[in-house]
Amino acid sequence: MIRFLVTNSIRRRLVVQLSVMAALLSIVFFVAVRSVAEQAAADTQDNILAASATSIADALYSERGRVRVELPYSALSMLGTISEDRVFYRIVADGETVTGYDDLAVPEVDNRQRIAQFVTDQYRGEEVRVVSLARAVSNGERAANVRIIIAQTRRGLAAISSQITSTAMAVAIGFFLMATALSLLAAQSAVAPLNKLAKSVARRGPKDLRPVVTNTPGELVPLVDALNNFMMRLRASLTRSEEFIAEAAHRVRTPLATVRTQAEVVHRQMEKPENRKALREMIRAVDESSRSAGQLLDHAMVTFRTDHLERDEIDLRTLAMETCERLQPTAELKDIEIVRELPKQSANIFGDRILLQNAVRNVLDNAIKYSPAESTIIVAVAQNEKEMKLSIIDQGRGFDGADLGKLTGRFSRGTNVDDIVGSGLGLTIADEVLRAHKGHLLIEANKEGVGACVMLVFERS
Repeated sequence: MIRFLVTNSIRRRLVVQLSVMAALLSIVFFVAVRSVAEQAAADTQDNILAASATSIADALYSERGRVRVELPYSALSMLGTISEDRVFYRIVADGETVTGYDDLAVPEVDNRQRIAQFVTDQYRGEEVRVVSLARAVSNGERAANVRIIIAQTRRGLAAISSQITSTAMAVAIGFFLMATALSLLAAQSAVAPLNKLAKSVARRGPKDLRPVVTNTPGELVPLVDALNNFMMRLRASLTRSEEFIAEAAHRVRTPLATVRTQAEVVHRQMEKPENRKALREMIRAVDESSRSAGQLLDHAMVTFRTDHLERDEIDLRTLAMETCERLQPTAELKDIEIVRELPKQSANIFGDRILLQNAVRNVLDNAIKYSPAESTIIVAVAQNEKEMKLSIIDQGRGFDGADLGKLTGRFSRGTNVDDIVGSGLGLTIADEVLRAHKGHLLIEANKEGVGACVMLVFERS
């Protein structure tokens, strides 16, 4: 019995690995989307702050040597369109506050740069984003250095960041779930060739050792090659074993026949009852050995031919008739009548003629062997839409409560036939032949209460 140590499932490993990769990609996706979106929101706020400061800078003018400004409405209103943030501003000319919040600190930035500069600071207990823009305003005698400072709280940006985080997390979770589902499909698709290969091998019979020929991915080619090489070695080993059995049986039968002949000659010449009894027991043992050797040859032949099954159209009526005629002389020695109940119409099947002849002959030979003298054996062929049956019914000893399911095993015999020469291979051979032809052997007690009924059942194709 071959045992396999199951350590893990390929499908499970693939799903776990792909799911871990999907989780990592989801995390990277979440971080990237959140970072890009938050940066985009922050840049948008900075651009609006810069536009507001520029709008105020464009409204600066000089009057009587002093810097004046008329704050445009749009300069601060554009900041309120995004969110409910608070806005603070301060305009400083040469260090003096022109307008705005005096306590709003002037950022420490490079005054020489005439572009908007941004810092993040704390003002009145809140985090604010501050833009600083430097301008020079001419007052007739000289140019005054003016600084425009606008600060905006970051509540709106925090709200946008929270919304972006929620959206990015939902998208990442959805991506992970979808990737996991696709991982299951991918894993199933990846192991599908393995399942196909397993089913291809599982559908074979117990003696089908042909090479596996199927379309497989390149990764499975070494496995298929190894499997085929193993089956080739196993087949060669079985062939050598069967050839050895056949050769041994053949070599045993010839000297046994010689021994039997000599024993019969001596038996006729013996006068003492005890000597004649000993010779009769020896002749019986020789007959049993010779029969066993013959059936071992038949079994070896059946085993070999089932691997190379030929398919010819065969009429069950003709097959039954030929077998009856071949065994008629044996039946006449015991005054047994073989009654043939054959239909008029043909009962054709496709199979190996030699194997089927061997199966029918073994079953009919058993019926003759176990039937009493001056009895009747019925050989009948019947058919319907689903199956065909060749039945052999005798009036012999029957099975005497034996387990009918075990009678087809090798060297298995009933408990009430110990005094009759037999090998226990006849029903085994018939059962293997029927299985090779997709049929089955049905063994029953005779409906009349005496004898046995053995049916060879073939399914219609």
